[in-house]
Amino acid sequence: MGYRSLKSCVDDLRKNGHLLVCDAEVDPNLEVAEIHRRVFASGGPAVFYANVRNCKFPLVSNLFGTMERVRFLFRDRWESVRRLIELRADPSHFLRDPLRYWRAPLVAWGMIPRRCRRGPVMCNSTTVSELPQIRSWPNDGGAFVLLPLVYSEDVRQPGLWRSNLGMYRIQISGNQYEPNQEIGLHYQLHRGIGIHHTLANRLGKPFRVNIFVGGAPAMTVAAVMPLPEGMSELTFAGALGGHRIPMIGQANHPAIYADADFCISGIVEPQKLLPEGPFGDHLGYYSLAHDFPVLRVERVYHRRDAIWPFTVVGRPPQEDTMFGQLIHELTGPMIPAVVPGVQAVHAVDAAGVHPLMLAIGSERYAPFLKEAIPRELLTQANAILGHGQMSLAKYLWIAALHDDPQLDVHAVQEFICHVLARVDWRRDVHFQTCTTIDTLDYSGTSLNQGSKVVVAAVGPPRRVLATEVPAGLPELPRDYHSAKICLPGVLAISGPRWSKGASCRDFCRHFEQADPALMGNLGLVVLADDSDFVSQSLNNFLWVTFTRSDPASDVDGIGASIHNKHWGCSGPLVIDARLKPHHAPVLEPDPNVVRRIDAMAARGGPLARYL
Repeated sequence: MGYRSLKSCVDDLRKNGHLLVCDAEVDPNLEVAEIHRRVFASGGPAVFYANVRNCKFPLVSNLFGTMERVRFLFRDRWESVRRLIELRADPSHFLRDPLRYWRAPLVAWGMIPRRCRRGPVMCNSTTVSELPQIRSWPNDGGAFVLLPLVYSEDVRQPGLWRSNLGMYRIQISGNQYEPNQEIGLHYQLHRGIGIHHTLANRLGKPFRVNIFVGGAPAMTVAAVMPLPEGMSELTFAGALGGHRIPMIGQANHPAIYADADFCISGIVEPQKLLPEGPFGDHLGYYSLAHDFPVLRVERVYHRRDAIWPFTVVGRPPQEDTMFGQLIHELTGPMIPAVVPGVQAVHAVDAAGVHPLMLAIGSERYAPFLKEAIPRELLTQANAILGHGQMSLAKYLWIAALHDDPQLDVHAVQEFICHVLARVDWRRDVHFQTCTTIDTLDYSGTSLNQGSKVVVAAVGPPRRVLATEVPAGLPELPRDYHSAKICLPGVLAISGPRWSKGASCRDFCRHFEQADPALMGNLGLVVLADDSDFVSQSLNNFLWVTFTRSDPASDVDGIGASIHNKHWGCSGPLVIDARLKPHHAPVLEPDPNVVRRIDAMAARGGPLARYL
């Protein structure tokens, strides 16, 4: 539906049974985050917090907590936007079925942002300290804005058409920031704001940034969409929101979103960096304190009926999982047009998104070659790793469409088993070392630095995957125990605390004299701190295995060898997924806060069934 404001969205959700009001006093320090996590986990409604301790603004969370609610929010525009994206992927669709796409010109008109002179957001002024001071996890370095819409423009050609709207976390208190004057900007690799910041620095011009909070839900979705470089997110927001996005023009300043609930305006201080973080992030660990740019705050605006929206991130799935599903539904048809030959791509949320990506490609160019060897799949894998945020993938598993036309990248267990049944570890594993990985991933060698690996499998199955621990499994090395099957062909083993004297290589070396046949039909062995936990569920396996390992450092194999500089192994691949000293701490809630929310649930009230 074409909401013009967050309040109209909240009112509509309440009217239609998608929102509950929490009248009890809640603390923005840890309590609202604990409530939100529980409501999301139970599939509950959006929550409006009317009585926030030491804060004059109400809060709302879990707006995007279920796909049912996401579709409800955009029920009048969803199909139109999907069809517009279909046309962008293949314009010939219009000629083949013009009736299906007759509304496309109308949608395109709504994509043009609208200049205006004033708007509700500028009705009132406040300070940073009066904004909701939300902390989600006990060791967070301060309060953060958890659904920020960060807006910047190209200093060479200022204006709406070369603007960037992204969701980059903002720290508004704590650390060394001067209260009410400075806030932290955390943006990572391959983010559009980085281009604008770099250009401003090179030209010696002030880099001004506006941070919007609230407004139409379409703006939030637009801020997380992986749009092509140079395409303004304002245009996508207009298409999804069903109206031209109103932007208040300012002389020598970036425009302000007229319908936002809040706006923090400022200038990025040249060359100044301050520690930002720690912050409990979407991988399920803290991202640690590192130097990031600082925004010198000039003004803080808000509308009269302002509502502060927030979310909480942590070990997936969380509410941001819904953004991933939404992005897939809308942009799925674009994949073959963006990366020729690739049929589907899926960044696995349970593994933290960037740590594990699954893809389906094709082998089209050599029908006369009889031997099933990944050829075009490797070209497509390189194209994926060279494209936008997909380039941050750490593990990329790619399979061939013709081996199983029904294969689905979103059926994660089936996909992994498909690959493990076919992979030849002597040939089909390809490393990229000394490269970039996600800023939030601490498995690598240092911030932003680590490695990648491509696993490309094609052809008929070469093994029947074991569903039980092989009866002839050789004796494990000392201090390794509790071998458990996680999923077919995957064995988890508990090992000693990681140390250089108990490495993955030492584990593999133990089996060098053993008969490879004794490993049964295993495709993958995972070394873990707790194999029971890893084998309890698919999500546990995905989370532990791919967030706690760096391919170059932590992947080895039984019967490993190097031939013409290509590494491979004759036995199962081994991933060391134990926690290492350089890894970030795992997120855990404050037990006192947990008890307080337990007590709130026991007292009853509208949220009791969800807590």
